[in-house]
Amino acid sequence: MKAYVFPGQGAQFSGMGKDLFDTNPIAKELFLKADEILGFEIHKTMFYGTDEELKQTKITQPAIFLHSTILAACLGDSFTPDMVAGHSLGEISALVANKTLSFEDGLTLVYKRALAMQKACEATPSTMAAIIGLEDKVIEDICAEVEGVVAAANYNCPGQLVISGELTAVETACAKLKDVGAKMAVILQVGGAFHSPLMESAREELAQAIEATEFKTPICPVYQNVTASAVSDPEQIKKNLIEQLTAPVRWTQTMQQMIADGCTSVTEVGPGKVLQGLFKKVDRAFPTSSAVIESTEA
Repeated sequence: MKAYVFPGQGAQFSGMGKDLFDTNPIAKELFLKADEILGFEIHKTMFYGTDEELKQTKITQPAIFLHSTILAACLGDSFTPDMVAGHSLGEISALVANKTLSFEDGLTLVYKRALAMQKACEATPSTMAAIIGLEDKVIEDICAEVEGVVAAANYNCPGQLVISGELTAVETACAKLKDVGAKMAVILQVGGAFHSPLMESAREELAQAIEATEFKTPICPVYQNVTASAVSDPEQIKKNLIEQLTAPVRWTQTMQQMIADGCTSVTEVGPGKVLQGLFKKVDRAFPTSSAVIESTEA
């Protein structure tokens, strides 16, 4: 069974998608449609923007979404998923790829999500930190002991977990985690505390937009971040997508469940190879690849 996975924030780079725009008429049309929907020429920022410009949440999220969904659209008949999943933001890319959401609705939701998250980040000094080399349970227990808001946010792979919360609480947790043997406990250069209770205002804002959007029955199940299990019911997909902003990304559990359910290969659709690397941490021999298309001069 073939799985396609879609990356989240952090995979962006200047020039992303330019090869698609220059060589594929489907891609060019979708990039220009995205400019219309957003009201600014995002394709130019993606192709020529500085790293600083691309790091802004309001740019990063739609940019990665566009690279992923446009690449999937350009795959045409060779895009034959038995299952899909996306890491954080990538879940919306996956929902467009498996036909739950239209391209237009997906982009609109991503942009609203990015703006709402940006606003929530600015409300409280907050951050995230990567913890390497400890069991998940040890990290969870220490976070529970620390005063203030700090919680597990991204279960990325065995031995790698990202925590998220108030700045001082995350710093305190990092110090305690180093004391109990973490190989690394590093504060990340991110806008704020994604996938933590501090995103509640963003969750409420996005919930209204999601409820007002049409979700169709997908062509294949999506393994959602909140449950790490296969979902095909549109109403359940909606509910899980709303919860995702304040709940942890259970990517370790998602990969394990996809493999348990019969997944035999994974293709990453979008910038970078981060998710392929995470699958290799679960099973070094697991077949992974990047989505590529044959160029057709526009």
